Parts: sequence; structure tokens; C-alpha cells
Amino acid sequence: MSLDPALRSRIESLLQSNRVVLFMKGQPSMPQCGFSAKAVGALSTLGVDFAHVNVLADQEIREGIKVYGDWPTIPQLYIDGELVGGSDIIEQMTNSGELAGLLGVQMPDRSPPQITVTPAAAEMLLNAVEDAGRGAALVLAVSPQFQPNFQIGAHDPNAIAAESNGVRIQFDLASARRAEGAVIDWVDDIRGKGLAIDLPLAPKPVQALSVTDADAHVRADKLLLVDVRPAEERAIASVNVPFKTFDGNGRAELEALPKDTSLAFLCHHGGRSQQAAEEFLALGFTKVFNVTGGIDAWSTDVDPNVARY
Repeated sequence: MSLDPALRSRIESLLQSNRVVLFMKGQPSMPQCGFSAKAVGALSTLGVDFAHVNVLADQEIREGIKVYGDWPTIPQLYIDGELVGGSDIIEQMTNSGELAGLLGVQMPDRSPPQITVTPAAAEMLLNAVEDAGRGAALVLAVSPQFQPNFQIGAHDPNAIAAESNGVRIQFDLASARRAEGAVIDWVDDIRGKGLAIDLPLAPKPVQALSVTDADAHVRADKLLLVDVRPAEERAIASVNVPFKTFDGNGRAELEALPKDTSLAFLCHHGGRSQQAAEEFLALGFTKVFNVTGGIDAWSTDVDPNVARY
């Protein structure tokens, strides 16, 4: 299949203007497929600045880049105008250190994480590897959201690997760092039956905060209260303590605060504030609260002068 000259020129212009270009599905902040997410994760692990092209938003590029590089799948990574490969090759080169060398960046820490596998979990995991047959290995991937995922993969003597209680587990670079201090157990209780993986480095979940505690902490200057409701709702009912809003540049100013700032989010009943709190948690804030019951509960439990609506 020949490539339209105008489309070829577009692609070459992209490659000439940027040393590192990733053709992917979605945006780096929100990949639309697992393979694109793995590629973004690898480049992010190396701390590399890269341009990206969302092929889902450009059908011509989506099909044309496959012809241009004679590579049938997405994502595709180009460095200095040359095709490096897709997701698997990117991951392999990242783990081996070859990609860091190609990009001229420092090789990231490849030391294995310190992990603990309990005896009960070890028995189950060893049985799983044995059942998988010769050459099998346990692989633990930990997503950027700290969601762990065990798989059976091929034994790789060059992989980052940690061992506990006779169980060897392989990791990619990013997962190895996220798994530091992990405790892997086998449980059979109210949570159900299966592996339970505790990741100490995982961000703390949004914490619930009562309206009475929120009021007291704000008055003691220990907490920054953020009312996420629009102005028309605040005109109906507002708390009688200092608070911030998302109006104007309000959200950007909040995002620029130190990540250890204590933030409590408030809305009508607690739904919108929970969503806002989760978004700030994802941005790296470590002390994030949702005011349960919202301003409706504030009216009943803190200040009856606050109107209910």
C-alpha cells in the first residue's frame, strides 16, 4: 500500500520537529488502551520528554503510520526519526537499559523491591507456577493507580526479580518501585478467598470527614475547606467559615499548593465533593478529605442558620 505524499510529509514533519514521538491511542494522561499505557509508563519511568500523537483523533495518521514504518500495530515509538517498535519492544528495551542508552538518560534504579510473601501465599503461588509448566514465572504488574495484577509469564533471567519464602516474582521498572514493601498474603475471610496484596506506597484513599470535625479543623486553621458547588448554589446556602472555590483560577491555585496541604471538599450532599477529592488525590495530594453529608448535613449538625435546599 502506497502512502499519500501529503500524509507522508505530515508524518515526517512531526518526526523532524520532535526527537521522541509516541503514536498512541489517547493522551499520556489518559491512554485508551493497555499497550499505549505501558509505553507511556516506560517513557515516564525514564523521565523523558516526548511528543505524542493520538491516532484515535486522526484516522489518516492512524492508518498512515502503519504504512510509513511498515509496523501494523499501535503504539509506535520513534526516536530521531527512526522506528523503535511497539509496546513489547519498548518495555523490553526499558527493562534492559537499552532505551535509556539510546535516549542518553541515566538508567533508572533496577534494584529489586523488598517484598514479603506469607507462607500461605507462597504455597498457592508456587503451585500456580508448577501448574504453568517449565519456563513459567510469576509477574506482578502495579499500575500507576497502584492496582496490582499477577500473571504467569516467561522466566526472564535479566528481569528485575524479588524472592520471598521461595517465591520468585518478576517486575517491570515502574512496578518494581511501586511494589516496594509489598506484603502478599492468601486470605479466606470476609473479603473472600484469594491473594491480598498490601502496597504501602499506594496513595491513601480519600478520607471521610464529618461536618462537625470539618468545622472545628477549619476554625483551628488546620484545614482548607473547598466548596466545589457553583456560585448559584452557594448563593442559596454557604458555610460561615472561610472556604475556597473553583471559581476563576481557584482550581489552578489549589493545584499549585504543597502536596501535603490538608484539603476538605464540600458540596450539597457529598457526591461531587468525593469526585473532586479523588481528582486531587490523583494529583499527588496526600491529605484529602470529603465532607460527608455536604452542606445539607452542615445545616442540621453544625449551623441551623445555613439554608437547606
